[in-house]
Amino acid sequence: MRVPIFQVDAFAARRFSGNPAAVIPLQSFLEDSVLQAIALENNLAETAFLVRQGAEWELRWFTPTVEVPLCGHATLASSWVVMERLDPGSTLVVFHTLSGPLTVRRNGSAFVMDFPARTNTPIDLRNDVDEALGTRVTELLHDEFNYVAVLDSAETVRRLAPNLKAIRDLEGVVGVIVTARGDNGYDCVSRYFAPAKGIDEDPVTGGAHCALTPFWSARLGKPELRAYQASARGGEMICRAMGDRVELEGSCIFYMEGVAEI
Repeated sequence: MRVPIFQVDAFAARRFSGNPAAVIPLQSFLEDSVLQAIALENNLAETAFLVRQGAEWELRWFTPTVEVPLCGHATLASSWVVMERLDPGSTLVVFHTLSGPLTVRRNGSAFVMDFPARTNTPIDLRNDVDEALGTRVTELLHDEFNYVAVLDSAETVRRLAPNLKAIRDLEGVVGVIVTARGDNGYDCVSRYFAPAKGIDEDPVTGGAHCALTPFWSARLGKPELRAYQASARGGEMICRAMGDRVELEGSCIFYMEGVAEI
């Protein structure tokens, strides 16, 4: 069986930045074990699988080790593939996902995703989180999936060298988002570590900004934010707080397309 495969850098401001995702359109979803094996073979933070459903699409996301309920950068990459290759000229796409219907619209050369916001619940500071990160956390929250660790500065976020095994062993979360007030023209800076999902550090994470957007919007008194994820590749997006939803806007840079033999 031969299927098309695309690789797109999402939330990328320049070539070889942002977060690479593989996007594979299918006639129908294959067995879960096969989808997982393909994602492991691709060895990217996410592989997205698309199945056409009339004028809309079903969308699933897999890391190299697990299926996930929401992925921002692979949704952004899938939007590029649909609007540029599968339905060229279209300006809006609806994806049906484990997180419900997700709408993405084109805005010039960028794409605007409508995602559910995540509630941040403040919790007591934890020594095991400080030890895993190798720095003192000033505030700690839980967004239903991850710890959100607020640090003292953007520079601390950038220099962080956490103990990934210790992060993987933290109970009750799948990852840790670290964040601080931004610098260099950005409102907030972050990084995301999720070794329990097979991703030591995700280059740029839409899902993390579902939590960061309402947090920093309230903290800074701004409904629209410029956000930077300070991984080695780096990536940026515009985030808008919309009540129980968020808008995440970013650009894509096409890297590769071909055919996969499955």
